[in-house]
Amino acid sequence: MNARLLYEFKQRYDDGAIIEMVLWELPQPAAGSAHRYKYRLFYGFPGRRIVGYDNESGKGDHRHAGSSESKYAFVSPESLIEDFLADVGQRRRK
Repeated sequence: MNARLLYEFKQRYDDGAIIEMVLWELPQPAAGSAHRYKYRLFYGFPGRRIVGYDNESGKGDHRHAGSSESKYAFVSPESLIEDFLADVGQRRRK
């Protein structure tokens, strides 16, 4: 089995913000992760991330909020997207 693209979405908001979500299923877990998903979720402006979730090889599952980074407890692709969109919604309301 090769890597398989499961989900890809990109949207630009009227204020110039961008939301982009990419999720792959891998044949085996990426280094640092216990699951077979590779993902990159981004919300921000060109050159400025406001919220991000990813599992960069070797770093494992984590999230970015502004300039801080913290571990993320991956449960499922659905929960990942729900958590990310909740964070984005919270930031957009501010």
